[in-house]
Amino acid sequence: MEQSSWQKILELCNRLSTVTYENLTKIIRLESAGSATRARNLDDSFQNDVDCWMGGGTCFSMTWHLYQAFTDMGLSPRLVMGHKRKEKNIHCALVLPEVSFAPQSQPKAGDLIPHTSYLFDPGYLIFDPLPLPAPQPFGSGEAFFPLVPNCVRLVRPAADALELWTGGAGGPMKLRFEYPLEGVSVEEFKQHWSESFYREMMTYPVLNRLDRERGVQYYYQKGNLVIRDKDGSRMERIPEELRVEKLSEIFHISPDLVDRALGILKKEHS
Repeated sequence: MEQSSWQKILELCNRLSTVTYENLTKIIRLESAGSATRARNLDDSFQNDVDCWMGGGTCFSMTWHLYQAFTDMGLSPRLVMGHKRKEKNIHCALVLPEVSFAPQSQPKAGDLIPHTSYLFDPGYLIFDPLPLPAPQPFGSGEAFFPLVPNCVRLVRPAADALELWTGGAGGPMKLRFEYPLEGVSVEEFKQHWSESFYREMMTYPVLNRLDRERGVQYYYQKGNLVIRDKDGSRMERIPEELRVEKLSEIFHISPDLVDRALGILKKEHS
Protein backbone atom coordinates (compact mmCIF):
# COMPACT_ATOMS: atom_id res chain seq x y z
CA MET A 1 0.00 0.00 0.00
CA GLU A 2 1.29 3.45 -0.85
CA GLN A 3 1.40 6.07 1.87
CA SER A 4 -1.00 8.11 -0.28
CA SER A 5 -3.59 5.32 0.06
CA TRP A 6 -3.12 5.32 3.82
CA GLN A 7 -3.65 9.08 3.83
CA LYS A 8 -6.88 8.57 1.92
CA ILE A 9 -8.01 6.08 4.59
CA LEU A 10 -7.27 8.61 7.33
CA GLU A 11 -9.25 11.25 5.43
CA LEU A 12 -12.21 8.84 5.10
CA CYS A 13 -12.16 8.20 8.85
CA ASN A 14 -11.91 11.89 9.63
CA ARG A 15 -14.87 12.66 7.38
CA LEU A 16 -16.92 9.90 8.99
CA SER A 17 -16.11 11.33 12.43
CA THR A 18 -18.46 14.24 11.72
CA VAL A 19 -21.42 11.87 11.36
CA THR A 20 -23.85 11.26 14.21
CA TYR A 21 -24.59 7.71 15.34
CA GLU A 22 -28.38 7.56 15.44
CA ASN A 23 -31.22 5.07 15.02
CA LEU A 24 -33.81 7.66 13.96
CA THR A 25 -33.06 7.00 10.29
CA LYS A 26 -33.55 3.25 10.84
CA ILE A 27 -36.85 3.85 12.65
CA ILE A 28 -38.14 5.96 9.76
CA ARG A 29 -36.98 3.56 7.07
CA LEU A 30 -38.48 0.52 8.80
CA GLU A 31 -41.83 2.25 9.18
CA SER A 32 -41.76 3.38 5.54
CA ALA A 33 -40.54 0.12 4.00
CA GLY A 34 -42.54 -2.31 6.12
CA SER A 35 -39.77 -4.92 6.43
CA ALA A 36 -36.17 -5.00 7.60
CA THR A 37 -34.81 -6.26 4.28
CA ARG A 38 -36.45 -3.47 2.30
CA ALA A 39 -35.44 -0.93 4.94
CA ARG A 40 -31.84 -2.12 4.81
CA ASN A 41 -31.80 -1.88 1.03
CA LEU A 42 -33.03 1.70 1.36
CA ASP A 43 -30.44 2.50 3.99
CA ASP A 44 -28.49 5.62 3.19
CA SER A 45 -25.19 3.77 3.51
CA PHE A 46 -25.93 1.93 0.26
CA GLN A 47 -25.57 5.27 -1.48
CA ASN A 48 -22.03 5.19 -0.08
CA ASP A 49 -22.01 8.96 0.18
CA VAL A 50 -21.98 10.59 3.61
CA ASP A 51 -23.42 13.78 2.14
CA CYS A 52 -26.57 11.88 1.07
CA TRP A 53 -27.28 10.34 4.47
CA MET A 54 -30.56 11.41 6.05
CA GLY A 55 -29.06 12.23 9.43
CA GLY A 56 -26.36 9.84 10.54
CA GLY A 57 -25.89 6.11 10.75
CA THR A 58 -25.55 3.11 13.02
CA CYS A 59 -22.59 0.77 13.36
CA PHE A 60 -23.83 -1.23 10.36
CA SER A 61 -24.13 1.69 7.96
CA MET A 62 -20.87 3.31 9.07
CA THR A 63 -18.93 0.04 8.85
CA TRP A 64 -20.47 -0.79 5.48
CA HIS A 65 -19.52 2.66 4.20
CA LEU A 66 -15.85 2.01 5.03
CA TYR A 67 -16.04 -1.55 3.69
CA GLN A 68 -17.23 -0.30 0.32
CA ALA A 69 -14.64 2.48 0.21
CA PHE A 70 -11.74 0.17 1.11
CA THR A 71 -12.88 -2.44 -1.40
CA ASP A 72 -13.03 0.22 -4.10
CA MET A 73 -9.40 1.03 -3.25
CA GLY A 74 -8.41 -2.55 -4.05
CA LEU A 75 -7.99 -3.56 -0.39
CA SER A 76 -9.40 -6.65 1.34
CA PRO A 77 -11.22 -5.47 4.49
CA ARG A 78 -12.85 -8.04 6.76
CA LEU A 79 -16.27 -7.55 8.36
CA VAL A 80 -16.32 -8.67 12.02
CA MET A 81 -19.26 -8.96 14.40
CA GLY A 82 -19.24 -7.84 18.04
CA HIS A 83 -20.70 -9.84 20.93
CA LYS A 84 -21.66 -8.41 24.30
CA ARG A 85 -22.08 -10.87 27.16
CA LYS A 86 -24.98 -13.12 26.07
CA GLU A 87 -25.99 -10.89 23.18
CA LYS A 88 -24.47 -12.07 19.93
CA ASN A 89 -23.91 -10.05 16.75
CA ILE A 90 -25.22 -6.78 18.16
CA HIS A 91 -22.28 -4.70 16.94
CA CYS A 92 -19.89 -4.72 14.00
CA ALA A 93 -16.53 -3.35 12.95
CA LEU A 94 -13.91 -3.74 10.26
CA VAL A 95 -10.44 -5.26 10.23
CA LEU A 96 -7.92 -4.34 7.55
CA PRO A 97 -5.48 -7.28 7.45
CA GLU A 98 -1.76 -6.86 6.97
CA VAL A 99 -0.93 -5.24 3.66
CA SER A 100 2.33 -4.96 1.79
CA PHE A 101 3.79 -1.52 1.28
CA ALA A 102 7.02 0.35 0.91
CA PRO A 103 7.83 1.96 4.30
CA GLN A 104 8.84 5.59 4.49
CA SER A 105 12.55 6.25 5.02
CA GLN A 106 11.59 8.72 7.77
CA PRO A 107 8.20 7.58 9.15
CA LYS A 108 5.97 10.18 10.81
CA ALA A 109 3.32 9.88 13.49
CA GLY A 110 0.21 8.33 11.97
CA ASP A 111 2.10 6.49 9.23
CA LEU A 112 1.18 2.92 8.38
CA ILE A 113 3.00 0.35 10.54
CA PRO A 114 4.60 -2.59 8.67
CA HIS A 115 3.09 -6.07 9.10
CA THR A 116 0.17 -4.81 11.19
CA SER A 117 -3.60 -5.30 10.97
CA TYR A 118 -5.95 -2.47 11.94
CA LEU A 119 -9.34 -2.25 13.63
CA PHE A 120 -11.88 0.32 12.43
CA ASP A 121 -14.87 0.76 14.77
CA PRO A 122 -16.76 3.93 13.73
CA GLY A 123 -20.01 2.61 15.21
CA TYR A 124 -18.45 2.96 18.67
CA LEU A 125 -17.23 6.47 17.78
CA ILE A 126 -13.65 5.30 17.35
CA PHE A 127 -12.47 7.12 14.25
CA ASP A 128 -8.75 6.36 14.59
CA PRO A 129 -7.43 3.19 12.91
CA LEU A 130 -6.18 1.07 15.82
CA PRO A 131 -3.24 -1.29 15.20
CA LEU A 132 -4.03 -4.74 16.55
CA PRO A 133 -1.59 -6.01 19.18
CA ALA A 134 0.17 -9.24 18.39
CA PRO A 135 -1.09 -12.14 20.57
CA GLN A 136 1.19 -13.81 23.06
CA PRO A 137 3.77 -15.32 22.97
CA PHE A 138 4.87 -13.27 19.95
CA GLY A 139 3.60 -9.96 21.35
CA SER A 140 2.21 -8.30 24.46
CA GLY A 141 -1.34 -9.38 23.69
CA GLU A 142 -2.75 -5.92 24.35
CA ALA A 143 -2.43 -2.26 23.38
CA PHE A 144 -3.59 0.98 25.03
CA PHE A 145 -4.75 4.10 23.17
CA PRO A 146 -5.26 7.34 25.19
CA LEU A 147 -8.08 8.70 23.05
CA VAL A 148 -10.27 11.56 24.35
CA PRO A 149 -12.69 11.39 26.05
CA ASN A 150 -12.64 7.56 26.03
CA CYS A 151 -9.40 5.63 26.33
CA VAL A 152 -9.31 2.31 24.48
CA ARG A 153 -7.59 -0.97 25.24
CA LEU A 154 -7.43 -3.82 22.73
CA VAL A 155 -6.78 -7.29 24.13
CA ARG A 156 -5.96 -10.45 22.15
CA PRO A 157 -6.88 -13.40 24.42
CA ALA A 158 -6.18 -15.65 21.42
CA ALA A 159 -4.93 -15.25 17.87
CA ASP A 160 -8.48 -15.37 16.48
CA ALA A 161 -10.14 -13.17 19.14
CA LEU A 162 -10.17 -9.50 20.10
CA GLU A 163 -11.65 -7.62 23.05
CA LEU A 164 -12.52 -3.92 23.09
CA TRP A 165 -12.24 -2.18 26.48
CA THR A 166 -12.95 1.52 27.05
CA GLY A 167 -12.92 3.95 29.97
CA GLY A 168 -12.45 7.62 30.66
CA ALA A 169 -11.30 10.25 33.13
CA GLY A 170 -9.27 7.81 35.21
CA GLY A 171 -12.21 5.45 35.68
CA PRO A 172 -12.04 1.67 35.34
CA MET A 173 -11.88 0.12 31.89
CA LYS A 174 -14.97 -1.88 30.88
CA LEU A 175 -15.24 -4.73 28.40
CA ARG A 176 -17.54 -3.52 25.61
CA PHE A 177 -17.36 -6.11 22.85
CA GLU A 178 -15.67 -9.34 21.84
CA TYR A 179 -14.84 -9.83 18.15
CA PRO A 180 -14.10 -13.20 16.52
CA LEU A 181 -11.42 -12.12 14.06
CA GLU A 182 -12.21 -14.69 11.37
CA GLY A 183 -14.98 -12.33 10.31
CA VAL A 184 -18.21 -12.93 8.41
CA SER A 185 -19.29 -12.92 4.78
CA VAL A 186 -21.14 -10.00 3.23
CA GLU A 187 -24.31 -12.15 3.19
CA GLU A 188 -24.06 -12.92 6.91
CA PHE A 189 -23.28 -9.28 7.69
CA LYS A 190 -26.44 -8.17 5.86
CA GLN A 191 -28.47 -10.80 7.72
CA HIS A 192 -27.32 -9.42 11.09
CA TRP A 193 -27.98 -5.91 9.78
CA SER A 194 -31.59 -6.85 8.95
CA GLU A 195 -32.05 -8.46 12.37
CA SER A 196 -30.85 -5.24 14.03
CA PHE A 197 -34.05 -3.49 12.90
CA TYR A 198 -36.00 -5.57 15.42
CA ARG A 199 -33.76 -5.29 18.45
CA GLU A 200 -34.88 -3.66 21.68
CA MET A 201 -32.84 -0.50 21.05
CA MET A 202 -35.17 0.31 18.14
CA THR A 203 -37.99 1.03 20.60
CA TYR A 204 -36.44 4.31 21.81
CA PRO A 205 -34.17 6.99 20.32
CA VAL A 206 -30.40 6.48 20.59
CA LEU A 207 -28.04 9.23 19.46
CA ASN A 208 -24.30 9.49 19.91
CA ARG A 209 -21.94 12.15 18.58
CA LEU A 210 -18.27 12.90 19.11
CA ASP A 211 -16.94 16.43 18.86
CA ARG A 212 -13.47 15.21 18.01
CA GLU A 213 -11.88 18.64 18.00
CA ARG A 214 -13.06 19.50 21.53
CA GLY A 215 -12.90 15.94 22.87
CA VAL A 216 -16.55 15.90 23.93
CA GLN A 217 -19.06 13.07 23.50
CA TYR A 218 -22.84 13.56 23.54
CA TYR A 219 -24.99 10.48 24.17
CA TYR A 220 -28.80 10.46 24.33
CA GLN A 221 -31.08 7.59 25.30
CA LYS A 222 -34.56 7.40 26.84
CA GLY A 223 -34.77 11.11 27.65
CA ASN A 224 -31.32 11.39 29.23
CA LEU A 225 -28.40 13.27 27.71
CA VAL A 226 -24.90 12.31 28.88
CA ILE A 227 -22.05 14.72 28.16
CA ARG A 228 -18.57 13.23 28.55
CA ASP A 229 -15.20 14.95 28.33
CA LYS A 230 -11.70 14.50 29.76
CA ASP A 231 -12.93 15.54 33.22
CA GLY A 232 -15.76 13.00 33.45
CA SER A 233 -19.48 12.73 32.72
CA ARG A 234 -22.62 14.62 33.62
CA MET A 235 -26.25 13.81 32.87
CA GLU A 236 -29.10 16.10 31.89
CA ARG A 237 -32.80 15.35 31.47
CA ILE A 238 -34.29 16.90 28.33
CA PRO A 239 -37.96 17.84 28.84
CA GLU A 240 -40.30 16.32 26.27
CA GLU A 241 -41.45 19.73 25.02
CA LEU A 242 -37.82 20.66 24.19
CA ARG A 243 -36.77 17.28 22.82
CA VAL A 244 -37.01 17.96 19.09
CA GLU A 245 -35.27 21.32 19.32
CA LYS A 246 -32.46 20.15 21.60
CA LEU A 247 -31.75 16.86 19.81
CA SER A 248 -31.64 18.64 16.47
CA GLU A 249 -29.22 21.23 17.83
CA ILE A 250 -26.89 18.87 19.70
CA PHE A 251 -26.75 16.04 17.17
CA HIS A 252 -26.85 18.08 13.95
CA ILE A 253 -29.98 16.40 12.60
CA SER A 254 -32.91 18.21 11.00
CA PRO A 255 -35.84 18.87 13.37
CA ASP A 256 -38.24 17.34 10.83
CA LEU A 257 -36.36 14.02 10.94
CA VAL A 258 -36.25 14.03 14.76
CA ASP A 259 -39.94 14.89 15.01
CA ARG A 260 -40.93 12.19 12.50
CA ALA A 261 -38.99 9.43 14.26
CA LEU A 262 -40.26 10.40 17.70
CA GLY A 263 -43.80 10.46 16.29
CA ILE A 264 -43.41 6.91 14.95
CA LEU A 265 -42.17 5.67 18.34
CA LYS A 266 -45.01 7.44 20.16
CA LYS A 267 -47.60 5.91 17.83
CA GLU A 268 -46.14 2.42 18.22
CA HIS A 269 -46.23 2.62 22.01
CA SER A 270 -49.54 4.40 22.51
